[in-house]
Amino acid sequence: MKILIVLTSHSALGNTGEKTGFWVEEFTTPYYVLADAGAEITIASPKGGQPPVDPNSELPDAQTKSTKRFYSDNILIDKVAHTLKLSDVRQDDYNAVFYPGGHGPLWDLVTDKDSIKLIEEFYNHQKPIAFVCHAPAALINAKAINGEPLVKGKHLTGFSNTEEEAVQLTKVVPFLLEEELKKEGAHYTKGKDWSSYVMQDGLLITGQNPASSEAVAKILLSTL
Repeated sequence: MKILIVLTSHSALGNTGEKTGFWVEEFTTPYYVLADAGAEITIASPKGGQPPVDPNSELPDAQTKSTKRFYSDNILIDKVAHTLKLSDVRQDDYNAVFYPGGHGPLWDLVTDKDSIKLIEEFYNHQKPIAFVCHAPAALINAKAINGEPLVKGKHLTGFSNTEEEAVQLTKVVPFLLEEELKKEGAHYTKGKDWSSYVMQDGLLITGQNPASSEAVAKILLSTL
């Protein structure tokens, strides 16, 4: 069982002068769920090398059992520091792909041609694709074989408008994920803010927020 994890390479939080990147827990929890189940995991990012970490995900109140495990896991820390370039990754080498969130994907993965091509190829080869929090942004420009948006008619979730308002970034982000998914024809639903909520529509598995990361990984495993 070989799984690809794709992290963002984008570090600037709009024009605020602050930093963003991937959300640590949304990577570490799924990573360990999958790895502990015997998956062989490869990590990639658009630029390769060390992907930026959202500083807010390193704050004390954002820590979980999996993040603490990660901070003492030198092998995984080194693996994250040397991600493959997405342009060097081939869909046929993997059984599934997982996209952790953080605000970074709203800027790079949403338009990254290599990521879009990979998503389309995984889907067309009947392989499951999982996303959590802001990562469903990577789906927005992916197309189905008929040329229509891949998300059209699909039951999905992702970081909600109300959660974006709660973190006071509605005017900073390039778009609101909930609105963009709806605009592309997705059937968007959400649960309570900051509570685990996951939707599966065939090969597409999406989680609303950081609290959903473990559930998304477990559904990905059961789908495999």
